[in-house]
Amino acid sequence: MPTTQIFYASSLYGAATLAAAIDSGCFTPADRRLLLVANNASVPETSPSLDTMPGFERLRGRFDDVVSWNEAVAPYHPGGWSPRTGDIPLWERYLRMLWSLGDDRVELAVESIQVTPALSIAKIFPDAPVDVYADGLMSYGPTRDQIDPLVGGRVRRLFHLDLVPGLEPLLLAEFGVEARVVPAEAFVKVVAELSDAVSVGPYEEGAALLLGQYLAALGILTPQEEEDLHLRMVRGAVARGHRRIVFKPHPTAPASWTRALEREADALDVELTVLDRPLLAEVLYRQLRPTLVAGCFSTALFTASTFYGIPVARVGTEPLLERLTPYQNSNRIPVTITDAVLPELEDLDQGVLAGLTLPEGLNGLVSAVGYAMQARVRPDLREAAETYLGAHLTPRTLRYFKRRRLTALGLPGGLPVPRHSAVRRVVREARRLKRGGRRG
Repeated sequence: MPTTQIFYASSLYGAATLAAAIDSGCFTPADRRLLLVANNASVPETSPSLDTMPGFERLRGRFDDVVSWNEAVAPYHPGGWSPRTGDIPLWERYLRMLWSLGDDRVELAVESIQVTPALSIAKIFPDAPVDVYADGLMSYGPTRDQIDPLVGGRVRRLFHLDLVPGLEPLLLAEFGVEARVVPAEAFVKVVAELSDAVSVGPYEEGAALLLGQYLAALGILTPQEEEDLHLRMVRGAVARGHRRIVFKPHPTAPASWTRALEREADALDVELTVLDRPLLAEVLYRQLRPTLVAGCFSTALFTASTFYGIPVARVGTEPLLERLTPYQNSNRIPVTITDAVLPELEDLDQGVLAGLTLPEGLNGLVSAVGYAMQARVRPDLREAAETYLGAHLTPRTLRYFKRRRLTALGLPGGLPVPRHSAVRRVVREARRLKRGGRRG
């Protein structure tokens, strides 16, 4: 029976990761390979799809065909639609016809399996084995929701870039999924292909590159707070002696933020360039060769340091640790890792970092935060959380936890429990989770 592999991607970074995995032999040969692209922007019609971005044609040759998830499920939004259980056989028949799959054996490779569209795709092909590839720091965190075992049990492998050498991913480990590293050299080679296909411009090398993320769109910061964060990046870079600054805004960020940065640059008498083209940050690393990359908690900070040896620094992570709600917010692990590993841009007593080394206790910290986030999904992490908190809880590390969360889970560092029936119920639940973790 012929085999068709379907690779789902929603970003050029994800497609580049897939290309690197394919080049490295992570996937067995198949009779046909489809790249399924999705545009999950709030208003997809106003944002470019990854297959229209500069350089994509260099990736195109890895696949026999490119098909659109947006077109397949129109008029539904790809990020908010999921098939009803009773309709799944109809959707599988429809997609097999639309993509000329016939009776082929289907294998899936998807990102973010816990949410749509990836979860919907996995449900529609219920007999397909699934590989998951990680497109950033979130792979180091726990699975954010309990996944139906009929889906999670089909996941074979988690492919990820080794962004923080020595740190083990928590994602999908509850299903015994094998974590495998996509070789850095393969990813860097793919980025070189993308870079050769585009030209950023005749900019002089050696500027400071600042990365915007548009956290206001996620409800983490207000627009004004995020604009202030970008201004802090400019001031921090200038305080470290940089006179030429390149700012890469998020593609959907308001144009007004750029004007505020321009006014600040004029006031500080520095040269500012705003790059508003949809290019990978890694392409900029090759072409601009910056002497500093700064941002909040972007994955690109880690590719800069780990893969390209560029000095990096963070801005604004500490207040984010407090602001992220609920505690289970899937951005918590990326923010925690960034805060724990990278130096603060505005702290001139700290140097910038090039070439990551694993700080002592980072695996324990990530396991403890992961357990506090998803105790029901990963009860097996309780012992690691107790060990870390018992040995390493200080005013500095307490920023990664919430006292109320530690109290509810009965962990070291929690508050004394009042003799109130409602609180006692919470404590009993925590103890039940503790017993369940020990049995596991």
